[in-house]
Amino acid sequence: MSNHKRVAVIVSSDSGFRGEREDLSGPEIARIMEANGYTIVSATILPDEREQLAQAMADIADQGLADLILTTGGTGFSPRDCMPEATSDVIQRAVPGIPEAMRAYSMQVTKRAMLTRAAAGIRNRTLIINLPGSPKAVRECLEYIVEPLEHGLEILTGEASNCART
Repeated sequence: MSNHKRVAVIVSSDSGFRGEREDLSGPEIARIMEANGYTIVSATILPDEREQLAQAMADIADQGLADLILTTGGTGFSPRDCMPEATSDVIQRAVPGIPEAMRAYSMQVTKRAMLTRAAAGIRNRTLIINLPGSPKAVRECLEYIVEPLEHGLEILTGEASNCART
């Protein structure tokens, strides 16, 4: 197995954290990523708390526990939605193309895709990507980005030496 295939899943949901609502998006991420040869190394549900979310992402990246952190939830307009801010707090380099691509693709499905504030970036050798909160939107976005994502992770983890296409 390639060593750039470790994924940590973080769900941002107050009701999910309190056990009041079953999280369906986290398991959907795991299903898709496992089907694409990735290993889920952790899956956590946290409340919509910026510092707590940022700390969880930083800990995973700083300890080198995962090559990819996929988050779900907390990217909308609700006053409690803070995943993009938490992500921005911990990343060292932004990767705007990934959320731009997801939004552009999702806009073909629903105009409401323009309302996501999802962010993406790199901390050390870990890529962090915010996904939407609904299982349907998670599936659409993840299936769209999963193939080019593999190349990006190969570059990030040092498995690929350059960007030349073979």
